Amino acid sequence: MNNAVAIIGCGWLGLPLGKKLIEVGFKVQGSTTSENKIDALSNAGIIPFMVSLSENAITGHIDKLLDNATILIINVPPKLRGERNENYVSKMQLLLNALQKSKIKKVLFVSSTAVYGDISGDVTEKTTPQPNTESGKQLLASENIFTTCPQFETTIVRFGGLIGLNRHPINMLSGRKNLRNGNHPINLIHLDDCINILLLTLKNNWWGELINAVYPNHPTKSTYYTQKANEQGLISPGYLKASIGEGKKIVSNRLLNVKKYVFHTSI
Repeated sequence: MNNAVAIIGCGWLGLPLGKKLIEVGFKVQGSTTSENKIDALSNAGIIPFMVSLSENAITGHIDKLLDNATILIINVPPKLRGERNENYVSKMQLLLNALQKSKIKKVLFVSSTAVYGDISGDVTEKTTPQPNTESGKQLLASENIFTTCPQFETTIVRFGGLIGLNRHPINMLSGRKNLRNGNHPINLIHLDDCINILLLTLKNNWWGELINAVYPNHPTKSTYYTQKANEQGLISPGYLKASIGEGKKIVSNRLLNVKKYVFHTSI
């Protein structure tokens, strides 16, 4: 059995994911856009390659990254903030073209619950996405690029807000005032569970799936972020009392009720 996995995007999530896959017996080939990170990948046991995706071209050794692997994990978030917005869909189309020349048979696409937009109430995998941001729109279109290609078995994992490894929204929200939607539920997931869910997808052959991945505890933003600020000795954020709508609660239905997944790390 071929146990070689390629990861495009060995950053905050991809690097520790690669380490975990190696621990359980996978051979991992990974990409980075920074030469300074080559040693970090090598030291983790990942075979490193410099690969950079743009909307016009793929530079670097994409063929060598994909060589011998039959599974590709795509972990490249859209860069749509600031002045230089990219065409993420074009990047993914170029990547698809490269995959069609490779031996890749299975694709694991790391996506986001941003594709659901501002839908209110419980949101499951059966909920029709209604993205209202450019990032959400391009992510949804990119999901479809891979799921509609008959050459691959593609699984989409839509993560909620990512926390862990010194990354938490409270660090940006601390001290801010007049924030809206304090009565809306949070939809977060810890890095440890992200890695475990992606690992289980590979080990258990969860292919051709659509999976929401959010920790199944949804206190309101006001309650949760006030608590986290107090725990860390930070200034609590201030929320407006009047908020419209109930907000969306992402339900990880496939994980909880079909896969019987047990989340390991609380938020």
